[in-house]
Amino acid sequence: MTRYGCLLAALLLIHVSLALGEEAFVEPAAGTKPHIVMILVDDWGWANVGYHRDTPTKEVQTPNFDALCKQGIELDQHYAYKFCSPSRSSLMSGRLPIHVNMKNLGPDVYNPKDPVSGFAAIPRNMTGIASKMKLGGYATHHVGKWDAGMATPDHTPTGRGFDTTFGYFHHDNDYYTEVAYSCAYEKHNYNNIVDLWQTDGPAVGKNGTIYEEEMFKQHVLDILGNHSVETPLFLYYAPHIAHTPLEVPQSYQDRFSFIPDKTRLMYHAMITFLDDVIGNLTEMLHKRDMWNNTLIIVSSDNGGPEYAGGGANNFPLRGGKLSNWQGGVRVNAFASGGLIPTAMRGTKYDGYIALADWYATFCSLAGVDKHDERASAAKLPPVDGLDMWPVLSGQNMTSPRTEIPLSPGLISGDYKILVSRMMQAGWTGPQYPNKTNPAGGIKASMNCSKRNCLFNIKEDPEERKNLADSMPEVLKHMQERWAAWNATAFNPNRGAPWPEACQTAVEKYGGFWGPFLP
Repeated sequence: MTRYGCLLAALLLIHVSLALGEEAFVEPAAGTKPHIVMILVDDWGWANVGYHRDTPTKEVQTPNFDALCKQGIELDQHYAYKFCSPSRSSLMSGRLPIHVNMKNLGPDVYNPKDPVSGFAAIPRNMTGIASKMKLGGYATHHVGKWDAGMATPDHTPTGRGFDTTFGYFHHDNDYYTEVAYSCAYEKHNYNNIVDLWQTDGPAVGKNGTIYEEEMFKQHVLDILGNHSVETPLFLYYAPHIAHTPLEVPQSYQDRFSFIPDKTRLMYHAMITFLDDVIGNLTEMLHKRDMWNNTLIIVSSDNGGPEYAGGGANNFPLRGGKLSNWQGGVRVNAFASGGLIPTAMRGTKYDGYIALADWYATFCSLAGVDKHDERASAAKLPPVDGLDMWPVLSGQNMTSPRTEIPLSPGLISGDYKILVSRMMQAGWTGPQYPNKTNPAGGIKASMNCSKRNCLFNIKEDPEERKNLADSMPEVLKHMQERWAAWNATAFNPNRGAPWPEACQTAVEKYGGFWGPFLP
């Protein structure tokens, strides 16, 4: 189509949308860059959002998530790692987990023999996405969970390019006290170390005040309310919800008092609390006249935890968090905001997208090169992310991503190969946990190590039919592709918990976790 033809088509789409009473797509002014809001929900189950429920249930109350998805593009084949830290490392670095981090280590580990990669999560010399956005003239802010490193100032959010940060470093902390884990040094045990950090130091006086997600909400709204709208904004909001511990204000628990299972009740109540936060966030974008020039990406960091105490439900997908079944790696995700063209709104996209791809996409929108020179100089793996804006904008509906390594395992084309013993090899029902399995946890397992397992995940998204015996040639091809990916795996010796991390928390930061090396 010619440029003139595109303009006519765009004008026609705006006319039609206005006639239908919908909010029209407004082309950003020449030279402006869009605001970008990246929301990475923690441990969000596939069936714990309304738009994935063919039959509505009052247990799932997510009107704001559902409305945002309806106004944007549902990303039906969006993939993350099977647990927290590798997914977050992937998003922030633009590498697939196999090329940045495949371990869920605590942020206090250190290997003094490796000054580049001897730490948890992202190697020191990889450039974070926020640093790229700053090169593009963006104001950059992080709120919530980090779980992508802490050892040195370089590993913190500000070290990765964020102007401000307000959140925590570990996998989780307490929602009311912000205490996270215990530690020991010089034969003393310390059980009440707080994990709450604000930009360049401990958030002293803010811990133990109000429900943590309420605190994060207020911080997000302050950022949006005080932002100079002429400057492009990159906001990374990583809620604690719905990771354990399952804690939420009583008023939200009361809204779900009809649910007999306590774990399920708490989980649904937490998701609804977060849904209200999302409503506040989008309302503020409209209030500040930022909506029309904003791209919002929402994703989970992994599938919902269906193990005992997790509370999530990935029905009808198989398995959950910690597994490479679809319930563990195929995650809730959508793109929304006024930047999405009218023709793309209300659509479902089934091409493959990985969390790492948002790095390249955001770089493209910011007008900066995704190439990481600092990492290249340190002989670290290059950026894997692929630009998905042509897909989101409707310019090209074929995803540039055709393969997703699972570590171990691979998705390639329509097929998926699993190469290890698979736990959680079962399915839940529409309500879970339930009376049949009140404690939660899928006990079944499947051995895919000696004889690898093969599934057509496009025709069989629930992974019910193992094709390994009936399709030996496809199986062989998948084994070869996985072997090729596995040969490129980045797996340095990260070290072990470092006593100085505890000592620094106690003596330097007054009982708060923080960087413990220069």
